[in-house]
Amino acid sequence: MNLAELFGPMGLVVPFAPVDKWEAIGELVQQTVARGSLTPRQGESALEAVLRRERSMSTGMEKGIAIPHAAMDGLSAPVACLGITPAGKGIAFESMDGAPAELVVLLLIPKDQKLLHIRTLAEVARVLGDPAVRATLSAATTPEEAFAALDRAS
Repeated sequence: MNLAELFGPMGLVVPFAPVDKWEAIGELVQQTVARGSLTPRQGESALEAVLRRERSMSTGMEKGIAIPHAAMDGLSAPVACLGITPAGKGIAFESMDGAPAELVVLLLIPKDQKLLHIRTLAEVARVLGDPAVRATLSAATTPEEAFAALDRAS
């Protein structure tokens, strides 16, 4: 799976500066609705599902990455959005390594496609796990720069 295709240029929020992880999730869901990837009703359901998931266990990973995600009914394909904070301005996400999240990936997968869910999470972790990719994304000042970095990395 190509992450540039998964996010698309409209699925990248740069700069991204929410005050906390709850606001971060809300902003990313709003972006998916604004770009037409979700209807407003689906956006409400997505927000509820992702917040419920986040309350049960933090999706803060390691190396400045968080992947708030949920499986949803009514989707025919994955929906994703990436928020990129300015370098050094991460968000507390209760990450496994305690580091703030500088890259926050909202990932919504069709509920009936569990294998796709696992493969997509793995690909996000693989690409964003590369320190050079993270550095390039963190240095991006526009969605276009971030998209070009993802396109090269995928």
